[in-house]
Amino acid sequence: MSGSAYLLAEPSYDAELTRVERGTAMGELLRRYWHPVGLSGNAGGRARRVRILGEDLILFRDGGGRPGLVYPRCCHRGTDLYYGKVEQRGIRCCYHGWLFDPEGNCLDMPVEPNGGDNFKRKVRQPWYPLQERYGLIFAYMGPPDLQPLLPCFQLLEELGEEEFIEADDSGVGTGGGAVAPCNWLQHYENVMDPLHVPILHDGFSGTQFVGPMGIIPEVRYETFAHGVRSYQYRDLGDGRALNRITETVLPNVRVVASPRLVPGAAESIGWTLPLDSATYRIYTAARVNERQAIRRQRSKPGGKVWAEMTEQEHQDYPGDWEAQVGQGEITYHSEEHLGESDRGISMLRGMLRGELKAVAEGRDPIGLTRTPGEEL
Repeated sequence: MSGSAYLLAEPSYDAELTRVERGTAMGELLRRYWHPVGLSGNAGGRARRVRILGEDLILFRDGGGRPGLVYPRCCHRGTDLYYGKVEQRGIRCCYHGWLFDPEGNCLDMPVEPNGGDNFKRKVRQPWYPLQERYGLIFAYMGPPDLQPLLPCFQLLEELGEEEFIEADDSGVGTGGGAVAPCNWLQHYENVMDPLHVPILHDGFSGTQFVGPMGIIPEVRYETFAHGVRSYQYRDLGDGRALNRITETVLPNVRVVASPRLVPGAAESIGWTLPLDSATYRIYTAARVNERQAIRRQRSKPGGKVWAEMTEQEHQDYPGDWEAQVGQGEITYHSEEHLGESDRGISMLRGMLRGELKAVAEGRDPIGLTRTPGEEL
């Protein structure tokens, strides 16, 4: 019988583009860049578990204000530093009291003769370098000798009158919860899929993107120095036009025009952060005029935010979360049939593959900042 599901081949996914663990192709590409691992307020005087790129780590801030990100197993006897005590100079293991600073240096071994003396200079707790910017804590998890500078983004550097930067990790960009249970690429490539907007978003975002009769935009795509860009033009038919520009800045930065259709440059930048290959989180930094402005951008289909909706209401008003999480933890690429409307996705995947090749051949991927003061 033609088309019978019984005849389906064993499905598969593109591991090269989706897997992010250390040693995988995409995992190594992502590790050449800085990524947000938390809001600045997430690092404090109590150890916090964080997961990024398939690695479980411990985030803290010592009494001197320096944030630290370290491997959780103490290098002495393997005790979990989540139970360590944060002190003025670092975090002290609960088991035998070894004290580590934010860069993993061992400062004290209280049960060793003379506090460890030379012994403590021979050990070091595995750690990752951190920097803070835009209300976020960024980590670099790649080869130490290839560490680039943390980039500045012009969009967030030039503030208007009474504007300030606000950071958010509540999942505004996911369309649902803070941590989405699917592969990061399912969201990231959606940014370069503007033609889903007049179909999917018509059910929950209102008519600002589509007009009362549903206007399919004219779309043009292009590559640029740092990624892929789409232009979406709509003739509203009353002498007005709507032109939106969306960018994916490799490897995982999203720049989406204002959902409230505020004219001018985009207000925010988002990082699609893979926690592992099956979950991701979005960290956002935006120019705002009032606190909690990012969270107030959430859609409210039927007057409810996503977390308040029933299962039936999620069926009645599906959004980006339902469409992307509904593909499974990692979508089966072998079952896709991409059309002309998917050209932006094909371009983005192609550009990512080019950067995977660059890293495999020992070259720098695009977008690394090595000149002080350089902006993206």
